Amino acid sequence: MKVIRNLESLPAPERASVLTIGNFDGVHRAHQRLISSVVEAARAGGAAAVVVTFDPHPLRVLVPDRAPKMLTPFEVKASLIAALGVDILLVLPFTRELSRLSPSQFVSEILVEALHAAVVQVGPTFRFGHEQQGTVEALAQLGMQEGFQLDVLPMLKYRGEAVSSSRIRQMIEEGRVARAARLLGRPFSNSGKVVAGIGVGRSQTVPTLNLAPVEEQIPKIGVYVSRTGVGATWLPSVTNVGHKPTFGNYPVTVESFLLDFSGEIGEREMEVEYLYRLRDEMKFPSPAALKAQIGRDAARARRYFQLARFFSNRRDSQLTADR
Repeated sequence: MKVIRNLESLPAPERASVLTIGNFDGVHRAHQRLISSVVEAARAGGAAAVVVTFDPHPLRVLVPDRAPKMLTPFEVKASLIAALGVDILLVLPFTRELSRLSPSQFVSEILVEALHAAVVQVGPTFRFGHEQQGTVEALAQLGMQEGFQLDVLPMLKYRGEAVSSSRIRQMIEEGRVARAARLLGRPFSNSGKVVAGIGVGRSQTVPTLNLAPVEEQIPKIGVYVSRTGVGATWLPSVTNVGHKPTFGNYPVTVESFLLDFSGEIGEREMEVEYLYRLRDEMKFPSPAALKAQIGRDAARARRYFQLARFFSNRRDSQLTADR
């Protein structure tokens, strides 16, 4: 997949494109379905599969105080989109000048002149152009005038629940990471550099792997069953998201206790997948009391992973029997 950061760097199209447009924060199940539909239509018609997105998020430019925390940093979003088979990811720098384009200007200058759109696919709530004046009905009309086809995919529901970035963000803020994972199609995670902690874990409780401060969305303060990725290795873990109140009042940190692991971690990058919320973060009367609670958390986490393996093995056995 080619990642192109502005229209000026976009080469002259060698063929028509099938495209979609959006922020695609989280690249959740609805995004995946939409992008996969674009790729399928592009392959069938011999066209380029193109995703158009924006950086930064439009609200960070227009109303910064209302801008949401991102579910996925750009590098993760690009990787998830690439895995769906897209040919070109066009990242438009979102500026106030871009925001002032009328719906007809946006269509003619970007979709038609720059991208030679043959087919545009969007969801039913898609809006575009100055002050989001453009609706799917307006886009359909502009498509007839400019010579491209508009396909509007229906709202995706998963287990009866509408899939959207805002709904997923709300679940994560409430600590309901297992439900968020169902809508995302994968566990919610944070990633970044490994950093040194304040030193109390190894000396007074349990050693932890500490994530650099996270600018994107994090889950509700608390303790989670998790998987921590270092390099190509994923390890079962218990992760605390919080302020370490037993030792003072620190800025929010994300720190993982790796279950049944001994040795040193040489990797400088880590990723934490949040699987299940165990409890609120608490202030304990002593480090020893906290260490005892971590032991109980670890026992619950091990039980979680045992059950996950049991149900996974049973599902695999059933699939084998059905063949």
